[in-house]
Amino acid sequence: MGWGLPNTASLARFCQKLNRLKPLEESTTETSLQRCLSTLDLILLGVGATVGSGLYVLSGTVAKEMAGPAVLVSFSIAAVASLLAALCYVEFGARVPRTGSAYLFTYRGYSWAAFIVAAGAICAMNTVLLSDIFTLPRIAYAMATDGLFFQVFAHVHPRTQVPVVGILVFGVLMAFLALLLDLQTLVQFRSICTLLTFTFVATSTIVLHFHKSLPASSLGPASPVGTEQASAPEPGQLRPALRPYLGFLGGCRPGAAVAWALGVLVASAITLDCVLVFGDSALHLPPWGHTLLLLLSSVVFLLSLLVLGAHQQQRRQDTFQVPMVPLTPALSILLNVLLMLQLSYLTWLSLSVWLLIGLMVYFGYGIWHSKENQQELPGLTATHGSLEETAQALQPLSQDPAQEPGHTEQPDSP
Repeated sequence: MGWGLPNTASLARFCQKLNRLKPLEESTTETSLQRCLSTLDLILLGVGATVGSGLYVLSGTVAKEMAGPAVLVSFSIAAVASLLAALCYVEFGARVPRTGSAYLFTYRGYSWAAFIVAAGAICAMNTVLLSDIFTLPRIAYAMATDGLFFQVFAHVHPRTQVPVVGILVFGVLMAFLALLLDLQTLVQFRSICTLLTFTFVATSTIVLHFHKSLPASSLGPASPVGTEQASAPEPGQLRPALRPYLGFLGGCRPGAAVAWALGVLVASAITLDCVLVFGDSALHLPPWGHTLLLLLSSVVFLLSLLVLGAHQQQRRQDTFQVPMVPLTPALSILLNVLLMLQLSYLTWLSLSVWLLIGLMVYFGYGIWHSKENQQELPGLTATHGSLEETAQALQPLSQDPAQEPGHTEQPDSP
């Protein structure tokens, strides 16, 4: 029997799976992993991941082959990009304190003391590998517990309470990649992955600020926060003071104009960065074309920023929020994309290959085995059953409406 074309219902269900969101439970901090890190351990882990081998090896390489005398400018730009991304990460960590969040920083930049530099590089690379082995298995554990990754990675050792399978698998994988690839390739690939993560986090921060918060009923009947949120304008709506001037945006449903403006913001940021990086070299634009594209992309970026700022944001007093939204995350997106475009074509090719592998795993396994999908399957069965029962119950009623006393007309729809 040959495969037939998918019908409209199956396509609709597939699109619904793509837009599926995981609801957050109240006890978001519960985990089966052992909590064994002290404050000092977390500080050392963060310093080791931040410093890395770049402090000992890449600083001289960047100064010699790329930045030259402007190496301080390069480090300043990287520091600003890391600061903006860190602010977005802090808000995500405060709102969603779940296992599996990776806090990585990039661009963290030879001399006469070659032995000291080599020894420091070896120690720094070990700290980077140890920090990755600590964080990566927990990301895989969080995905596996949600059903998005293979269930073997959700196994926790009963005595040590660590994801032992993930540690072994990813430890061997990282050792294998470190054996085959040179340091420059590894650093560039890690940098593009980190910058891409920063971009997603900054974009998600904007979404969080304009997303509707929990209803007041879920916060308790006597919750003052719920009362304050119920009386405030709904996030995603046009600010009341601007409705007389921006009436064409007031007719959109809450969040629609924000979604479009955010998409235009990201697209214009990518266009602006591409013109800045490749306008004179790869694109071979004439001076007037280069200036025109710069002007148009900058104007569109600013206009989308103003449209976002014209809408009501979610104000919360119980957790940290990024200041000056949407300006702060928008600048983070702009800088992160600019730094990503400075990397080599081989790095982009490697990212594309790994993204393709990830998409294959998701569409081949994760989308069908996720917890949300398993919860939807009984609901679909119950829905079809209830529709059939309703149709059967209404059928005799529609055949003989006079049997029911007081019945004057049929409803227009079931």
